[in-house]
Amino acid sequence: MSRDAMTLTKTKPGSPAGDSAGFAAARRSMIDSQLRTSGVNDEFVLARMLDVPREKHVPASALGTAYIDRSIPLENGRRIAAPLFYGMVLTEARPTAEDSVLVVDAGSGYLPALVKPIVASVDVIDPQEAAAKTSKRKTYSLILVDGAAEAIPATLVKRLAANGRIVTGIATKGVTKLAIGQKTGSDLALLPLAETGIPRLAEFDAPKGWSF
Repeated sequence: MSRDAMTLTKTKPGSPAGDSAGFAAARRSMIDSQLRTSGVNDEFVLARMLDVPREKHVPASALGTAYIDRSIPLENGRRIAAPLFYGMVLTEARPTAEDSVLVVDAGSGYLPALVKPIVASVDVIDPQEAAAKTSKRKTYSLILVDGAAEAIPATLVKRLAANGRIVTGIATKGVTKLAIGQKTGSDLALLPLAETGIPRLAEFDAPKGWSF
């Protein structure tokens, strides 16, 4: 049986695997066949991915494919990314017990659930709020973006504390990559990392210029 087929059939509704034991087995398969084989091996990352039930963060209609190694549509029109994306985010973020974290959540709640027990605090906003102008002055040592952005909004950069870190997806000419960055003064420099499939956040699209 292929890896994809195994992932698809682990939690098929109406089968004996469609219970808590079946989902637990699917999480273990996700760890072994999707994360470890792609270089995600940090024990704290694997422990969080194993502990959080991904099936609680997808629509009821998608329970049978909760652990598929591709993104899944959400009821709000967005998507929850493939498990590998979240493993890579945690690996690069290396959150600590001292971190105050802001998560830009696409609607699944999966990333906040993964990070919450291992940091000092977590606040969650949606992409629209992240892109909107705000007078709020609270800043964070770590920002995690659940999706790919063509451009990080200045309003979101302002929420990052001095020397704060950000882990996000970036989208360039249709290609999405994971990226990490650190704020220096008022500037944020992003370093692109591995190319991987990441759902794009339309609110973070770069302004379209005139073309002739």
